Amino acid sequence: MPRIKDIKGLTFYKADSKSRYKHIDGMMNKSIKWSLIEKHLDDMLHIAYSISSGKLSSSTILRRMRSKKNRLFLAVQELGRAIRTIYLLEYIGNIELRQEVNAATNKSEAFNNFAKWLFYGRTGVISENGRYEQSKMIKYNHLVANMVILYNAYSMTLILKQLEKDGYKIKPSILERLSPYWTSHINRFGSFSLDIRIPEDKPDFTIGLVENA
Repeated sequence: MPRIKDIKGLTFYKADSKSRYKHIDGMMNKSIKWSLIEKHLDDMLHIAYSISSGKLSSSTILRRMRSKKNRLFLAVQELGRAIRTIYLLEYIGNIELRQEVNAATNKSEAFNNFAKWLFYGRTGVISENGRYEQSKMIKYNHLVANMVILYNAYSMTLILKQLEKDGYKIKPSILERLSPYWTSHINRFGSFSLDIRIPEDKPDFTIGLVENA
């Protein structure tokens, strides 16, 4: 259930070109081609089964149906338009659904920003071209992120339990404001100590230099 940002730029499709809707008819200037979906329904079900069973990947299917002249591609596209229109109508008409989608998306974005912050060396940019190396870097990054989340949650639990022992009442409204994505207490770069009391040695800049012949 994606969060819709630019809903004005999306196209709504009618179930029937002859249908008229009192409040939203102006939003719909196209209709679904059900005959195209019906004609290729068996092929689409076969593709869905092949993907769900692991026999074919979705990327392989997309490569095979790359041409927009492919009738099966057009049928899948038409079905997607119908599904998306249903979702868009539910999205604009149901405030609880929008709140649920917004909350879930914020959590996902918060984790992604947190993982990117931990991936400080390249600011979240994966420079490797190999698929294996890319996958490894993502998994390691998520592993580190989950370890820090576990540490944060454990630390907050200890503090909350201590506050309860001290007589403070922890309300649910307080817990709702807590987040495991805190970073202010994390030192990503390590510690470097300098001791100015150590006598200074004069550097020898001639070491390693080769005189020109």
